[in-house]
Amino acid sequence: MNLRDLEYLVALQELKHFRKAAEKCFVSQPTLSGQIRKLEDELDVILIERTSRKVLFTPAGDQIADQARTVLLESKAIKEIAKSYASPTAGAIHIGLIPTVAPYLLPLIVPSMKQQFPDLDMYLHENQTNELLKQLDEGELDCLLLAYLPGMEKYGHIELYKEPLELIIPSGHRFKGRDRVDLSELRGEKVLMLEDGHCLRDQAMDYCFTAGAEEDQSFKATSLETLRHMIAADAGVTLLPHLAIPRTRFTEGVEYIKFVEPEPTRKIVLLYRKGSVRRPCFNDIAQVIGKKVMATIV
Repeated sequence: MNLRDLEYLVALQELKHFRKAAEKCFVSQPTLSGQIRKLEDELDVILIERTSRKVLFTPAGDQIADQARTVLLESKAIKEIAKSYASPTAGAIHIGLIPTVAPYLLPLIVPSMKQQFPDLDMYLHENQTNELLKQLDEGELDCLLLAYLPGMEKYGHIELYKEPLELIIPSGHRFKGRDRVDLSELRGEKVLMLEDGHCLRDQAMDYCFTAGAEEDQSFKATSLETLRHMIAADAGVTLLPHLAIPRTRFTEGVEYIKFVEPEPTRKIVLLYRKGSVRRPCFNDIAQVIGKKVMATIV
């Protein structure tokens, strides 16, 4: 039994599909299937009920796969301990980012990160919050860059920056030409929102509902860029995070307006598993990101 066999078993438990599990592990399906059978022979227990339609784990298979996941995490921790002593900012690091952060933050920080940490190989993964947290728990990701939410207390975090949310309106809106608006002035407005699963949706809804605004239930966007285009088409108003707003503050058909104090904000953090030995690396990364972003926000 080796760690690679355990990786095959864990992937198969997660995906319940031989081909998909093989693709995730970058091996052929016969290789993965053969190694699972060898593992069964070695352990002298049936792990999987094989049918023509689906993969069913036996009770023993489920329990062993759960333990295998723990073993793999511990194995990775051993490697990370050695790496952290050898060189904290060297080697591979897998960073997860949410879609409302990734396209706006990465162009800002990646050049500085490469300059500051030339020996750090960054692998960037974009996904929604719930999926990123799952990948962090399972050891597939080392840390996350996302908005901090209630329920994340079991993780360690480093605050990177507080990002203001701004109002985006069509160019013919009644707020046209205003420098700032009060959140309470949104009462009665129809607000376009992102689809379920985006943490920014929940944060924006909290602010808007408190102000007396209403969500337009007829449309839910998949991205901030879709929201921007819909506002330009005079479909309503919405809130955008500061980094999603052009530096020139100009987009055809829309206007961006700041809120008066206290303005709505979201807290962007670097999130990691408590006890991670890569904390020195996270500290260095956080310092570079925070410095770069704060210069932009200010």
